[in-house]
Amino acid sequence: MKLISKRILFDTFFNAYLFSLIYFLPMYFFAESFDKSVYLVGKTITSLFFIFVALGYVFSQLFIFVSLKTLGSLLFEPYAQYTSKFKKTFWRKCLSLIILGTLVASVVMTQASFIDLVDRDGISGAMRLFSGIFNPNFDILPKAILAIIETIYIAFLATFIAAPFAFLLSFLGAKNVMTHPTAFVCYLSLRTFLNIVRSVEPLIWAIIFSVWVGIGPFAGMMALMLHSLASLTKQYSEIVECISDGPVEGIRATGASTLQTVLFGIVPQIVLPYISFTIYRWDINVRMATVIGLVGGGGIGTMLIQYQGQALWQEVGCIVVVIAVVVWVLDTSSAYIREAIK
Repeated sequence: MKLISKRILFDTFFNAYLFSLIYFLPMYFFAESFDKSVYLVGKTITSLFFIFVALGYVFSQLFIFVSLKTLGSLLFEPYAQYTSKFKKTFWRKCLSLIILGTLVASVVMTQASFIDLVDRDGISGAMRLFSGIFNPNFDILPKAILAIIETIYIAFLATFIAAPFAFLLSFLGAKNVMTHPTAFVCYLSLRTFLNIVRSVEPLIWAIIFSVWVGIGPFAGMMALMLHSLASLTKQYSEIVECISDGPVEGIRATGASTLQTVLFGIVPQIVLPYISFTIYRWDINVRMATVIGLVGGGGIGTMLIQYQGQALWQEVGCIVVVIAVVVWVLDTSSAYIREAIK
C-alpha cells in the first residue's frame, strides 16, 4: 500500500508537469499575443498548478485502472506484470515526451540563440576581452597571491568549523538511526531545516552576512560555513544510511546502548568516507570562496570584481591565472589524498 501511494504521488506530479508543457509550449509558438508574464505570475499560475495536479492525480488513477506501466510503477513496483507490450513500454513514451518537452522549454526559457553567438559585433567584443585576459599584467601578482591565500583560509576555517557539527548532526539526520517515532520527528525536522539552508546559495548567505557582520572575509567564511554544515550533514547522514547492518545488529545483540552501538558499530564504518568527503568539501569551498568574494565576501573574488568593473582585463587575466593554478593544485592534492585514505 505504501509503494502504491508513492507511485500515485510520483505519477501525479509527473503528469502535472507533462500537462503544463502541453499547455504552455504551444502558446509560445502559436499564440501571437502571448505574454508569459500574464501566465506565470499571481493567481493564474496558482490556479493552473492546482488544475494540473488534479488532472495528474486523475490520470495516475486511470493508468492504474487500465494497468499501464508508468515511470512511477517502474520505480516503486518494478516486479508488476503487464499483459501487452504497449502497457509495458508506456512509461518510455511518456519519459521521451517529457524529456523532449523539457528540452524545448529550456531552449525557449533561456532564449538560446546561435545567431547571437556568431554575431560579428559580439565576437569582436569578446576578442578584445580575451586579448586582455590572455596578456595578463603580472604587476599585481603579489597582491593577487595575498588575496588567494586569504581565500584558502576562508575556505579552510569554514570547513573546519562545519565538519564537527555536521558529524554530530549526521546521526540525527540518518533514517536508520532515528527509528523511534519521537526520533523520527527530529529526523524530519532536521532534514527539512538543512534542506532549506542548503537550497539557499552561498552567494545569498554572503550577502546576508555582509549586512550582518560587515563586508569582508568573515562574512564570506560564515556563508561558506553555514552552507557546508548543511551539505556535509546530508552527505554524512547518507553514508550512515548505507552502512552494513551486520556489525550494528551484532553489537545490539550484546545489550549495548544506543550510544555504544553508534560508537562501535557505525563510526568505524564511516570514518574514512567522512574524511574523504571533508577534504572534498574544502576543495569545493575554495572555489566557492572565489565566487562569494564578488558580493563582498573577501578573498580574491573581491579583487576580481574590482578590476572587472573597471574593464582592466589584463589585471583580470592575472587573477584568472592565479585562481586556475591554485584550484588545479588543490584539486590534484585532494584527489590524491582521498585516493590514499580509501
